[in-house]
Amino acid sequence: MNRLNLITLGVRDMVESIRFYRDGLGFDVIVYGSEENPDVAFFKNNGTKISLFQIDKLAKDISEEAPPALNQGFAGITLAYNGKSEEEVDEVFKLAKNAGAKIVKEPQKVFWGGYSGYFQDPNGYYWEAAYGETWEFDENEMLVIN
Repeated sequence: MNRLNLITLGVRDMVESIRFYRDGLGFDVIVYGSEENPDVAFFKNNGTKISLFQIDKLAKDISEEAPPALNQGFAGITLAYNGKSEEEVDEVFKLAKNAGAKIVKEPQKVFWGGYSGYFQDPNGYYWEAAYGETWEFDENEMLVIN
């Protein structure tokens, strides 16, 4: 078990979340169900895939009898976009701002020597957009970890 295929984000408002990711950030998204009442959405992105699912339905999918409590605070999870330049990170932040993201930390030089910032999507998920001078990417645009 040495791979992660899909990350599902439990969201409060499917329509708003699809708009944010597809129309705001430019993700290629497939919606199942109607646009007005989507059941699930899958991103056609490179690398590990992302999906959106209504959070209360996701909790019940885990357990009908004892669904996990819905947490409104920081769950200790961040998502990351690794850029190939500081300019690319700045472009991601421009897209995020225009899509309505809450900017938590503007991109800046950081302690580990890179360039990084954080924003939140409409459901409070934290995204980091970062660049490191020594980073390498494979043929699938995935960060190579050495």
